Amino acid sequence: MREISRIAALVESEGYCKWSRVEEIVHFSKRMGYHKIGIANCISFVDHAKVLSGILESHGFEVVSVACKHGSIPKEEMGVADAEKVRPGQFEALCNPVSQAELLNAHGCEFNVVMGLCIGHDSLFFKYAKGLSTVLVAKDRVLAHNPIGALNLADSYYSKVWGPDKPAKVPSLPVAGRRKSE
Repeated sequence: MREISRIAALVESEGYCKWSRVEEIVHFSKRMGYHKIGIANCISFVDHAKVLSGILESHGFEVVSVACKHGSIPKEEMGVADAEKVRPGQFEALCNPVSQAELLNAHGCEFNVVMGLCIGHDSLFFKYAKGLSTVLVAKDRVLAHNPIGALNLADSYYSKVWGPDKPAKVPSLPVAGRRKSE
């Protein structure tokens, strides 16, 4: 863990405000000595995963990618009623994050990049992936995959995120581990 922290700090300082997150992934992976990178993507991001794969391969990495719907398991097999599906009356495949992780594990991926897995599905992927993993895209269908937008606009255009117990003033968060002198 110490080496991961050291390399992450070096990538942060060298690329600070200069590198995109894609470039940071490349530099971090090279410095860590990784050779095989996995991509676990939502089916909606398959075109983006192809572009990322090409970029990573152009830097000498071997890439294995797997989309969330692989296996085409009907949602009904997990107890999802037809009326509970996104499109009732139609076939919908279940997302399969545990299998995504297992597939990338089986291929020996040393580092994984998550692109747009749903909440909960991403958590399962992280739990079962053996390789270190990071997020390139956090899914937010409403805010163009920019979930921080809801926080940036919470006191104006996107105030609907607040619950019925919204404080009059947004409290400052305590920072765990901070010394009183800081």
